Amino acid sequence: MNVTFLSRSLRRATLTSLKLTTGLRTLASVTASQTVPAGSGSKKENIKQFQIYRWNPDTPEKKPYMQTYELDMDQTGPMVLDALIRLKNEVDPTLTFRRSCREGICGSCAMNIQGSNTLACLCRIDVSNSAPFYKQYKSIKPYLQRKTPSPDGREYRQSVEERKKLDGLYECILCACCSTSCPSYWWNSSDYLGPAVLLQSYRWLADSRDEAKGARKSALENEMSLYRCHTIMNCTRTCPKGLNPGRAIANIKKEMAFGS
Repeated sequence: MNVTFLSRSLRRATLTSLKLTTGLRTLASVTASQTVPAGSGSKKENIKQFQIYRWNPDTPEKKPYMQTYELDMDQTGPMVLDALIRLKNEVDPTLTFRRSCREGICGSCAMNIQGSNTLACLCRIDVSNSAPFYKQYKSIKPYLQRKTPSPDGREYRQSVEERKKLDGLYECILCACCSTSCPSYWWNSSDYLGPAVLLQSYRWLADSRDEAKGARKSALENEMSLYRCHTIMNCTRTCPKGLNPGRAIANIKKEMAFGS
């Protein structure tokens, strides 16, 4: 999350931008970054990092730099302004920013947050919204579809070779790291299913017990759902389980072109 003040700088060490990250804390490359923890008592399970763009007008010859702070969100309010106030009060008193009513009336805390001009007192600290991702996951019908009953009335059986085809597919934990690393998904996330969902789609296409392969393929017969993949392979590089969504997508394309 990037935050830039719209008002004129008032004092030294002016705060001009801010970024929040969660999860693995692998921040984008920045220069002259420093880390300032919010106290040794912080819990690790709900920590957010704030990257703040710092500049001191009293020493204009020095370049601006990024400074990283950590806050325990269990002890912080839900708004960006809550986090900034706590950072200033408890961590670094040199941070300077404007604020007043905290009710969205005075306009003092106007900042550029995530590329949009808004008020810090009205902007919630971002939490990833997984609803669109799970809606796409639901659209592929990620469950066994079969009308033919088992011959002996028991479970549907597979040979060792048939079961082996599912290795590298069923282990997906739906973290969406691959999809959110894919440039094609960044720009077409409303229509392109993305690596995670397509990996799951192939998991059912490869399952010898499933009888809906034709319908599953037909659902992908458009220019967006599958064919926005350009084999950039960010998905495979970033998968925390070591899976290969890129190969799964290639296998789907092969089946679409030549049949299984």
